[in-house]
Amino acid sequence: MAKPLGIKLIAENRRSRHDYELLERVEAGIVLSGTEVKALRAGHAQLGHAFADVRNGEMWLIGASISEYAQGNISNHITDRDRKLLLKRNEIDSLYAKVREKGLTLVPTKLYFKDGKVKVEIALGRGKDKGDKRRTIADRDAKRQMERALKTQR
Repeated sequence: MAKPLGIKLIAENRRSRHDYELLERVEAGIVLSGTEVKALRAGHAQLGHAFADVRNGEMWLIGASISEYAQGNISNHITDRDRKLLLKRNEIDSLYAKVREKGLTLVPTKLYFKDGKVKVEIALGRGKDKGDKRRTIADRDAKRQMERALKTQR
């Protein structure tokens, strides 16, 4: 009996936690070519300005960059192409309804291997304004100072 391979993180979109209040997360598969998978195994991916969108009833990942595979040949992949995401119909419909009505956006937060297959974690996010970002930073700093104070008392 084969043991599960587990999860290996490829890329994380830390900017999404800073710019958005993340509400709901969904795991999706992604359609890739062979050289894209090899480039991902080498860790060459960026999700910084990427987002997900629904087009003609299908979910697409837009703006994600997977660098060219160095040992690839003339049929290497295009680095910034739109990639189709694999979700169930009811998941796509539910996310699309929330995005359309409530002014939310779909943001990729992680790209990882799960049991040998590439997965993307898509989060439903509400954009933070400048005040919210500053409040988050202030709260984090206050928490850090409290931890330091407790640590010195021990």
